[in-house]
Amino acid sequence: MDSDLADAVENLKAVFQRRKIECTFGKTDKAVVEELRKKLRIPSRYRSFLVSADPVKVETVTPVERVRLLPMAELEKAQTAVTAPSEGGGNPPADWKSSWVVIAESSLLGDPYFLDVSKPDPEGDCPVYTAMSGQDRWVPTLAASSFAQFLRIIATAMEIAQGFGDAIMDDEDEDSFREALGPKVKVIDAAALRAGHWT
Repeated sequence: MDSDLADAVENLKAVFQRRKIECTFGKTDKAVVEELRKKLRIPSRYRSFLVSADPVKVETVTPVERVRLLPMAELEKAQTAVTAPSEGGGNPPADWKSSWVVIAESSLLGDPYFLDVSKPDPEGDCPVYTAMSGQDRWVPTLAASSFAQFLRIIATAMEIAQGFGDAIMDDEDEDSFREALGPKVKVIDAAALRAGHWT
């Protein structure tokens, strides 16, 4: 794992520790990750993340969102979940792209977070998007310009959330949280701020 991604992972782990929220990162055999690569087009940076820091049990806690990073063992199944009929019998939107690889989900809303592997960068990373589930179409919204930036943003959101405590929040509190998060996201990833998902 390169130093930039390793720093993002260590920062996320540190936030979980400071907030006293349980999380578990594991390691995955490189050969197992390479087998998954044959089925999913996962970029090199994300593969190195799975080898060094497989998110076995990692779910962020903020007033407005809970992002659960998917462990290696669930990745293949997650790809079919976004294209399978819902439990209520409804058909999912048919416009899911083969270049989208689900890597996380909203525990509150069920929305997927996914890499768009058709847009790789020179470091072997690619942008992370999210889209609302339960709609007629998948409309992607940029969550982060890279997976490393995504980890930084969710870690920052957890740091800010610490100041809000565990009380039930009303709409004004959620707005205050988003207002506090916005300037921090701008420093990490201005494109993600402009996309508006976090604010």
